[in-house]
Amino acid sequence: MRLSPDELIYWQFGHVKINATIAFTWALMLVLVVGSKLITRRLSHGLQRSRWQNLLEIVVTALEKQIREVGLRQPRKYLGFLGTLFLFVAISALCTVVPGYEPPTGSLSTTAALALCVLVAVPYFGIADQGLRRYLASYAEPTVIMLPFNIISEVSRTLALAVRLFGNMMSGAMIIAILLTITPFIFPVVMTLLGLLTGMVQAYIFFILATVYIAAAIGVRKDRPDVEAPPEA
Repeated sequence: MRLSPDELIYWQFGHVKINATIAFTWALMLVLVVGSKLITRRLSHGLQRSRWQNLLEIVVTALEKQIREVGLRQPRKYLGFLGTLFLFVAISALCTVVPGYEPPTGSLSTTAALALCVLVAVPYFGIADQGLRRYLASYAEPTVIMLPFNIISEVSRTLALAVRLFGNMMSGAMIIAILLTITPFIFPVVMTLLGLLTGMVQAYIFFILATVYIAAAIGVRKDRPDVEAPPEA
């Protein structure tokens, strides 16, 4: 029994190898690119719209609403990054019904890469919104003694984000694999459906946590607006 798709090797030449994690990661990215191209090639601005466009608008509207509710006032600015993270994790979970498919999110290397994307995006959006000096100065607030603790916090929450997603996604796949070997067919089917639900929940949690981290770098660290002076008597 494989604990990770990294163990399934499709091709190897010396130290260079292509395992299931790499193969299915690129396959998912290809599906996302081609799918988005096909859905958006004939967008309509009128009342007559295709089912795919309606589905796309529902997903985009829901993501924008969640981003705005977290605290980011311009959701379109962050929708490309956060929406891609959500769709990648969600589709990775939904494709588990395909025979022979190995979800790349069941590998620690994939979840670590996703978490590193968040680690890079947080200061990127923070610097773009506040400027380099103000953003770096926020790490020394309220006193310079907090500088190493704030840096450790950035790194540790990235590690926690990767391990959380990896553990939840891998555990679901492992439970289904075990049940397939010791129980009849019908029960693993129910567990597979439960695994799909769990995968969607994990995609939502990863999306929300990434949004919260970016909002913390942009909104919480901004200066408070000046309080209006009381009118003179």
